[in-house]
Amino acid sequence: MKVDLGLIVSDPREAAARARELEDLGVDGTFSFEGPRGPFLPLALAAAATERIELSTAIAVAFARNPMVVAQEAQDLQLLAEGRFSLGLGSQIRAHITRRFSMPWSHPAPRMREFVLAIRAIWHTWATGDPLDFTGEFYSHTLMTPFFNPGPNPFGDPRILLAGVGAGMVEVAGEVADGFIVHPFHSRDFLLADTLPALDRGLARSVRGRADVEVVCQTMVALGSDDAQVADARNAARAQLAFYGSTPAYRGVLDHHGLGELQPRLRDLTRAGRWGDLVREVPDELVDLLTVSGGADDVADQLLARNGDIGQRTALVLYDRSDGAAVPALVQRLQDG
Repeated sequence: MKVDLGLIVSDPREAAARARELEDLGVDGTFSFEGPRGPFLPLALAAAATERIELSTAIAVAFARNPMVVAQEAQDLQLLAEGRFSLGLGSQIRAHITRRFSMPWSHPAPRMREFVLAIRAIWHTWATGDPLDFTGEFYSHTLMTPFFNPGPNPFGDPRILLAGVGAGMVEVAGEVADGFIVHPFHSRDFLLADTLPALDRGLARSVRGRADVEVVCQTMVALGSDDAQVADARNAARAQLAFYGSTPAYRGVLDHHGLGELQPRLRDLTRAGRWGDLVREVPDELVDLLTVSGGADDVADQLLARNGDIGQRTALVLYDRSDGAAVPALVQRLQDG
């Protein structure tokens, strides 16, 4: 199993050094995400500082941008990384798209499908010189003069991976993407019952099978070297679960486990600005369902059992409270299988 760790830094000037640390640690890949800072710049710094490690956005918010801008960013990163970059895209939710990014929102799954197809059309024009002629319901790209055409990328086009929770978005990933990123807010049972059948439906539309796409299992991990450290890590993970659980788009996971009534309670707390009260609402049952907890050996065994027959790689959303030796041991165990 391939193993990825996040390129998590508080200051983008630290990204290069952190990427080198992760490469020295032996992980297969590292990923950035749309958070307090943008997802692309840290990977540019990481690309220049490393030689082997794979780089990806997991995720960049597609609808905060347009296909042309994303096409350019991705091709530049693919060039900087000399073929090691993958473009991971997600939709975010309506409130953030319209109120945080001031961008339009409508029909997210069809829009995402078109977004990906538009990027591929742009890349095709750059690679071949054919006229750019993409006209869809949401996006239209019909102008590409030689001055703005960077030409073919010597390392080929980046892979495109899509993230999703709802069945409609997961089907789009199966239809048009090179890979699927499992959202951290999931359980194995929900994946088997809901997510993977949706992925297979999308794959069927593109006349492909599961072997034709890479499935990246983002999994929340609470890691410690003793019981106290594990408990502390679980509380950190619990806070993230509370934030995710407040979002109506993710309620399907809670409903699947008979915990759907938790979502509106969490939502009301966020609307009231009572962020500190969220954590107390998340029961241990949900932490056990959606995260993996323990020392390095226990966590490795759980992750292999949980993800080994589903995905080709595990991206660790890591809450590490260990003494420092647990992470290298966990990575090695997962890679050895």
